[in-house]
Amino acid sequence: MKYKSILLVFIVLVTQMYGQKIDTLSTSKKLSYKPFIVPAAMITAGVILLNTDDNQEIQDKSNNFFGKNFHSTADNILPLVPIAQIYAGRYLGFQPKNNFKHQTIDIVVANATSLIIVEILKNTIKKERPDQSDNLSFPSGHSAIAFTNAALLFNEYKDSNIWYASSGFLFATTTAVFRIANNKHYSSDVLTGAGIGLASGILVSYYNPVQSMRFGKTKKTTAFIYPQIGNKIGFGLLIKPNY
Repeated sequence: MKYKSILLVFIVLVTQMYGQKIDTLSTSKKLSYKPFIVPAAMITAGVILLNTDDNQEIQDKSNNFFGKNFHSTADNILPLVPIAQIYAGRYLGFQPKNNFKHQTIDIVVANATSLIIVEILKNTIKKERPDQSDNLSFPSGHSAIAFTNAALLFNEYKDSNIWYASSGFLFATTTAVFRIANNKHYSSDVLTGAGIGLASGILVSYYNPVQSMRFGKTKKTTAFIYPQIGNKIGFGLLIKPNY
């Protein structure tokens, strides 16, 4: 079956990618394209599957296996487990890559990035869900968030304990499976969502675009961008000149 071949390719790609250390950034902040090969492949496969007979066939097989009345709320909790792991790792004896502040910034920015991209696509494409509850099926937001946080966890602890770092992908994959089992998403939706989440997590982990920036050669000015959550959701900018 075509979908089995696609799934096998992804398993091999993920194994190859996460079985070794991802290339680090150079001092010039140039990001290598290599870490984005797997996310790009997943997004491409999801787009190819969209509106195909294979996509519907996978859904039908899922309904037959899990049952059309299957319902679980686990997919609302599992995407957040890697966040708890990010904070808990240091207390379990693993050495994190960043401190608490930078971990929090990465989590907020990466998740916000994934959600913005997902919401734009959902409201642009307007694909009907398998259960016909609305037209916001493609791509899967739950899968995007789950893989965003799994990627953040991996890059935070991969140098300390590869097994702990990789465990987030188990929760992310389970989330994607439950979204299909709950008849809320097609395979195309979760593949694309997972790809978006991986890309966001990798980008923020390695580039850290909002942690700190310095301007000028002689005068050092530090700019710090931080998330704002209140009556309005957005970002604030704090510029601190150092004389």
